[in-house]
Amino acid sequence: MSRLRCVHEPFGDSFYFGPERLSERYEGDEVERRESGFADVTFGDVVRSIQKEEEKAEAEGKRLFIKDIAHYLLPPDGKPASIAPSLIHLNDGATDTAPITFKNSSTSSTNTTNSTTASTPTPNSPPYPYLTPTEPSNPTVLPLEILRRFHWTFLIRHPRSSIPSYYRCTIPPLSHKTGFHNFLPSEAGYSELRRLFEYLLAEGVIGPKTAGRSSGEGEENANGSDGEDETEICLIDADSLLSSPPATIQSFCRSCNIPYDPQMLSWSDPASRRLAQQAFAKWQGFHDDAIKSTGFFELREKRRGEGEGEEERLRREEDEERGWKEMFGEEGAGVVKEAVEGCLEDYEFLKGFALRG
Repeated sequence: MSRLRCVHEPFGDSFYFGPERLSERYEGDEVERRESGFADVTFGDVVRSIQKEEEKAEAEGKRLFIKDIAHYLLPPDGKPASIAPSLIHLNDGATDTAPITFKNSSTSSTNTTNSTTASTPTPNSPPYPYLTPTEPSNPTVLPLEILRRFHWTFLIRHPRSSIPSYYRCTIPPLSHKTGFHNFLPSEAGYSELRRLFEYLLAEGVIGPKTAGRSSGEGEENANGSDGEDETEICLIDADSLLSSPPATIQSFCRSCNIPYDPQMLSWSDPASRRLAQQAFAKWQGFHDDAIKSTGFFELREKRRGEGEGEEERLRREEDEERGWKEMFGEEGAGVVKEAVEGCLEDYEFLKGFALRG
């Protein structure tokens, strides 16, 4: 789009493949990590690449928009976090690692310890835990100073929709294309997103005001900010987006101070489709449905749970679970159901902050 320069999931490179990787997915496959082209990419490299993209966006008179996945910033399974080795010299002037100034960028707990001085691991060394300092309550491997430099927005989806969709990418035949040959519940990311969200809220990086609500409404879980220079909470629930795309996107734009254009609802032109295919190329198979799409269309059916009684809800969920068994088999459906149930509490918490059109 003419007003935005977009970057797609940059932190996945360091999370999965680099010498500071947090994920176990490729831990036993040095060849796969090398062939990815990202085996030497650190979190610091990603941060500096974002700075360069921000400079390009400024030169073009645009705003930088980064779409990424929250759990790429956190150690999996609730493990304690410490700062990535490539980012520990943020404030000491070291030119080889010191990032960065983000002036105009947007992007979708431990106690302090006395740690040893960090050394950046080699690509073949055990990457985590790092021998680096922690920051109080920070669940990520990025310093708070970096987290503050983004205008954060959030997109969530009901686990009963997202988990089956993701599980499908980790089994044949689609797994042959994605390269993900086993399902890791931690990659659902709901717990990680909630912990990141709560940390940003507690530190005043976002909130307390929630987009689309009157002052004071829904702020009982927020911090005590006086409202000056605050970035309001902008969180979209996918059910709302799909049931009412124009109103939801308008609310998003209003919250982020981006001029709304109805053309945001469509990407059928050849240039937009080429751009999407290029951005999605490194994650083959995961974005096939998005690549084939041409825009948002308002759904005729009600949002999930809207005006639904208990019997209707149970009947709908039984139908969904029957579909999982048909698609994944008895064992696979059980894995999906367990993962869904493990994410519901975090999803419902986050949904409580969702914007209203």
